[in-house]
Amino acid sequence: MKNEKSGLIVSVSPHIKDAETTERIMWSVSLSLLPAVLMGAYFFGPRAVFTVILSILSAVLSEYIFLKAMKKKVVVLDGSAFLTGLLLGLNLPPSVPFFIPVIGAIVAVIITKQLFGGLGYNIFNPALIGRAFLLVSFPRLMTVWNEPAAAFIHLDARTTATPLGILKEEGVTKLIEVFGDKWNLYSQLLFGHRGGCIGETSVLALLIGAAFLMHKKYITWHIPISFLGTASLIAWIFGGQEGFFTGDPLLHLMTGGLMLGAFFMATDYVTSPSVKNGQILFGTGCGFLTMLIRLKGGYPEGVMFAILIMNCFSPLIDRGFRTKVFGAVKKPEQGAKQ
Repeated sequence: MKNEKSGLIVSVSPHIKDAETTERIMWSVSLSLLPAVLMGAYFFGPRAVFTVILSILSAVLSEYIFLKAMKKKVVVLDGSAFLTGLLLGLNLPPSVPFFIPVIGAIVAVIITKQLFGGLGYNIFNPALIGRAFLLVSFPRLMTVWNEPAAAFIHLDARTTATPLGILKEEGVTKLIEVFGDKWNLYSQLLFGHRGGCIGETSVLALLIGAAFLMHKKYITWHIPISFLGTASLIAWIFGGQEGFFTGDPLLHLMTGGLMLGAFFMATDYVTSPSVKNGQILFGTGCGFLTMLIRLKGGYPEGVMFAILIMNCFSPLIDRGFRTKVFGAVKKPEQGAKQ
């Protein structure tokens, strides 16, 4: 309400302002992914770095051009387009042609985000929709993986299978054989010396970034822990080749994009539930669908599909776990006796 005499705007209480802003959160999340970017650069070389940079530039430029064309306020400095491009780039194989991140960024920013009304109105995670579009449109290019190692020295990197692909097609015995022994397998998965997307290979780098986000309270434990816990439980019960309760949950946690998805994709503020109990259900659903696809589906990885499917249920979950309004009077049903 505006006071005509004083010119002041009087708003309804409570008058509380948080020091955190959307811009600060977006740039902080981008900063938390720096360890993953550095490890991707170390293992896959300059081409991987350029792919990530190209993805970021394409996302920012796409948003700028769209907002200018629609004669809307340009808000590219809020960091959301930058973060979308960064996440998309980290979800790409290191050897994709350079048109791949450009197309993915356009789909992620313009179609998934801006056409729905911009930041805060998109239904699905933009980076994951961009990656899903690329996977469906260019399946061969999106499933060629480079063998990490001296990418700075050798210009022609050798292709290899991802640990998750080997696990899916040939089993854990073959996977251990490839890496020598189980402890070497775990250590390589931890540090990132294996084939995969640019930003998903180093579990250690992702955990460092996740610890920063949790320390800053930008994310809570509800989605990541329920996501990882459910996936671990299902992997232990159903993931073994020798019967029930013989699976290796640690192996499933450290392969594929589970860590990247659980801490940085599923926790997206816009596309995940806002209620804590709802977040636990959301994370549980993500973990269940991920392992269902991994163990029973034809595709070795299920994180992307699981999160996108659960994005559909976020509004319904929030509605189901809506906080009760204290002091509200329930209206009598129509036709009820007085």
